[in-house]
Amino acid sequence: MRGLAQSRTAIGFALGSAVLFGASTPFAKALLVDVSPWLMAGLLYLGAGLGLGLFRLAGMRRGRGQREAPLRGKDLGWLAAVILFGGVAGPVLLMFGLTSTTASAVSLLLNLEGVSTLAIAWIIYRENVDLRVGLGAAAILMGVAVLSWKGGKIGLDAGALAVVGACLCGGIDNNLTRKLSSADPIQIATIKGLAAGATNVALALGQNPTLPSWPATAMAMAIGLVGYGLSLVMFIYGLRHLGSARTGAYFSLAPFIGAAVAVIAFGEQMTTPLAAAGLLMAAGLYLHLSERHEHPHHHADMTHEHAHVHDEHHRHDHSPTDPSGEPHTHVHRHPPLTHRHPHYPDIHHRHEH
Repeated sequence: MRGLAQSRTAIGFALGSAVLFGASTPFAKALLVDVSPWLMAGLLYLGAGLGLGLFRLAGMRRGRGQREAPLRGKDLGWLAAVILFGGVAGPVLLMFGLTSTTASAVSLLLNLEGVSTLAIAWIIYRENVDLRVGLGAAAILMGVAVLSWKGGKIGLDAGALAVVGACLCGGIDNNLTRKLSSADPIQIATIKGLAAGATNVALALGQNPTLPSWPATAMAMAIGLVGYGLSLVMFIYGLRHLGSARTGAYFSLAPFIGAAVAVIAFGEQMTTPLAAAGLLMAAGLYLHLSERHEHPHHHADMTHEHAHVHDEHHRHDHSPTDPSGEPHTHVHRHPPLTHRHPHYPDIHHRHEH
């Protein structure tokens, strides 16, 4: 039952990622008084990249063995696309949306990222989406509709449309990151943070070469380390064991966390639509959490590299050069296998239905 335990741990990572990212949104909005939206987008990711880079360097200096598979040359194209959509374009659109829309409303609108992630995973990558997951996504969309209802119609202003664009970028980013999920999450998040952060900071300073105060800069980078860096690492661990659709579905908790923080910590008004939207999203999250997916399935012959323990999918011999202990990483082969057990569309179960 090790695989099921891994899935439950991965769900915890996905939900933890959602909490960290969701809570960061209202704090980032509070800083937009002193920091321009474009520069804020850059500082958030630069803080994530620098913080995780120092953490990784400290681990290497302490002599910790390599327990995660490193990025390879074949991954660089996917990584560049992840940086473009998820690190450069998406955060800029989100920060511009925050300048003209309340943090609670933006937070709940961010549910569209989970829905776009699920839709792309279903349509393009053919991940299985059963009735329970579909109903959960529908409940989340209904929550967004309730939040956007204004006097007999659904109204989206320019700020809200910018957030919708950020959600689409996020959905693309999440599905592209799926291609990298077997590699070291901290390495991925560090490179993404440094590259995207440096790009947006340079572009922002090129338009307006005025730096905010050091306290505001440090706070923005600290928010980025927690809400974007650590959150991304946890999200990648979720992707590895759950697939894009379900990790994105669990990540849908983030908007409600952001809305709650905006109301409790920043005094934004608790409205009836906000409460109703939260209840609908909670129902959607319950439907996702209570899913059980099981059927006979076949694993084709596969050779790849990722951190693993010797569970039901890892019965292989080792060479003298392979690292000892578990988990460990080395190139390994999976022979063909047909069996039945509860599973998610993880790195070993990406089959069509």
